[in-house]
Amino acid sequence: MKQIPDKLINYTAYRNGSEFLGTVDVTLPSIEALTETMRGAGIAGEIDSPTLGHYASMSVTLNWRTITGQTMSLHAPVSHTLDFRGAQQVHNTGTGEMKSQGIKVTVKALPKSGDIGKLDPGTTTDTTNEMEVTYIKIMIDGKTVLEIDKLNFKAVFNGKDYLAQVRQQLGL
Repeated sequence: MKQIPDKLINYTAYRNGSEFLGTVDVTLPSIEALTETMRGAGIAGEIDSPTLGHYASMSVTLNWRTITGQTMSLHAPVSHTLDFRGAQQVHNTGTGEMKSQGIKVTVKALPKSGDIGKLDPGTTTDTTNEMEVTYIKIMIDGKTVLEIDKLNFKAVFNGKDYLAQVRQQLGL
């Protein structure tokens, strides 16, 4: 039956698969292909031609309510593996039933910048971490729908690896 996606019910955030990170809002990265303008004989105008499997800089931003040890440790100059595990609500059009489906977003990221925040009694500190994403994988109900691994030449969308042949040709 057809399912209509509705909303994210809720999610949790972890580092290294098991360390609970606390209450955080996450802005996931935008995906923008690297392009080069193609023009010349046989082309009526210009085309911004994407380079197969290559993407511009991707950032993830974490917005925290308070300053914690975890928020500060994410500034350490190492690659951090972060998991965001959620449940999304979907509607079954045949039965009208609402169900949940699992979603997991995994990123490997390097610290870029952060705002320690503000101290004001009775309010949140609005602490942030901005990190450079070198790897992202999105799974829905256990199925990989997106995987980009910049350091290992992978660009997988719905099970198809668009860089598999390139890796082979490069001897990787």
